[in-house]
Amino acid sequence: MRTEEPMSEAIAIPVVVVPEASPATVVAARALSRRYGQDDTAVHALRCVSLNIEREKLTAVMGPSGSGKSTLMHLLAGLDRPTSGEVWIDGTNVTKLGDTQLTKLRRRHIGFVFQFFNLLPMLTAEENVLLPLALAGRTPDAAWHVELLASMGLGERRTHRPSELSGGQQQRVAIARALVTRPTVVFADEPTGNLDSQTGAEVLELLRRAVDAYGQTTVMVTHDATAAAIADRILFLTDGEIVEDLGPTSAQDVLTTLAALGSMATGSK
Repeated sequence: MRTEEPMSEAIAIPVVVVPEASPATVVAARALSRRYGQDDTAVHALRCVSLNIEREKLTAVMGPSGSGKSTLMHLLAGLDRPTSGEVWIDGTNVTKLGDTQLTKLRRRHIGFVFQFFNLLPMLTAEENVLLPLALAGRTPDAAWHVELLASMGLGERRTHRPSELSGGQQQRVAIARALVTRPTVVFADEPTGNLDSQTGAEVLELLRRAVDAYGQTTVMVTHDATAAAIADRILFLTDGEIVEDLGPTSAQDVLTTLAALGSMATGSK
């Protein structure tokens, strides 16, 4: 940790304590805030958050409803713009990009996995997986996408449409779609939230395998302690601020931490 010195009195940049970046940093946020509304009706969804996301690691983001975890993910992924602060992805300042540049950056550097799959119903599993490449005007690597479909257990389902697939199979397609461009980072928003516990565990195993086998940097927003327990790092948010930052730990320890943070929040009111 270090404290940045103000650049000059004329610019009047506030002093902000930020994490020291390293060569392993692939996503970085500095003094990131998001406010909705104005004056007395303003809602501060995120408050001056600074963090580094390391390459080839799985980072989980947890917190109660309204804590700011989804807002943080949307800002890091360039899906929303901060009220103040900056985000870098692989050395590019995302907050300085125009809409067209931002779209191109997302197609090149970012993969998404959503709770409700977001597959196109008229496309087959294989066509859904290849869609990001088609949108980016890139030629598919046949060997890679065949390997990807096989590793997701979809080799025999590649010609099936979403309506012919189970929820777990649809999420496998969504994960393969997120990985097919070999993105710099994958953002997963409650990836097991729409699945039963057994299917959810299988999906978590696939996300973990993508990190371990392919070196895929992943940021996962979740409310599930079991999901968070597969991560290399767990960030806990409360009232728009990071209040705890843990390394690998068990689901029980995650629950204990959540309970302790909940007690602190209740006691401060």
